[in-house]
Amino acid sequence: MARAETEREMIAQFDNAYRHASAPVVQAIERRVCGCAYGGTSWTTRDEAERMGEVLALAPGKRLLEIGAGAGWPGLHLAKTTGCTVVLVDLPAGGLRVACERARDDGLAGRCFAAQADAAALPLQTASFDAISHSDVLCCLPDKAGVLRECRRAIRDAGRMAFTVIFIAENLSHEDHAEALATGPSFIETPLAYEDMLTQAGWRIVNSIDLTAAFATTMKTMIEARAAHAGELTHLMGAAETEDTSALMRRKLPAIERGLLRRAMFVAEPA
Repeated sequence: MARAETEREMIAQFDNAYRHASAPVVQAIERRVCGCAYGGTSWTTRDEAERMGEVLALAPGKRLLEIGAGAGWPGLHLAKTTGCTVVLVDLPAGGLRVACERARDDGLAGRCFAAQADAAALPLQTASFDAISHSDVLCCLPDKAGVLRECRRAIRDAGRMAFTVIFIAENLSHEDHAEALATGPSFIETPLAYEDMLTQAGWRIVNSIDLTAAFATTMKTMIEARAAHAGELTHLMGAAETEDTSALMRRKLPAIERGLLRRAMFVAEPA
């Protein structure tokens, strides 16, 4: 399948997911798995989001850019809890609509702005943000280097970026690499390690935190939660979509537990 077609299908899948973001069963599962109810599509838990807010030193007067913001998790939560202003950027319009409604309901209308845009071509001024975050986004995008370069352009010299990402472990056998590729996000494969991509894009890594074990736990909880709410999910999404999604998660879990798929949080500053 051509890359452009894969991208279009992925955007359509995310838009479809955001249609159900406010459904009670979706929110109940999200609360159990991630400790929040924003209609998020990443694996970022509330604890991870708050750690992100801490390392970014968010506070009133700070400007946060969230790439691949979807329905606003965790950007809206960080704006609400830290007092910062947030700009949400994504391509699927459905998620941004949900995020703007949530921002209004949470009293953030004056501190939340949204832009439908490609993260590799941001319609934003240079050096205009104090902090940038993205949650499991780069593994879903083909132009990872372009996104990292645009983030570097948008950040102020004293700013900081924090993001989580899923990636394939190094030095796998052909069979294990194929399994990681089959169970990971659409664009999980990378030409370089993230450390090298960050360096080439003008970033200096401050810290990297291995979240693989927590990722396995979160995946287990998601599988259990979906099984407990299988009837409600089937009523909402249909039997085929519900089972296909659950089957992929059941296949993904052993790949995480065996270390084929890894997940980490990177913290970086302008070099």
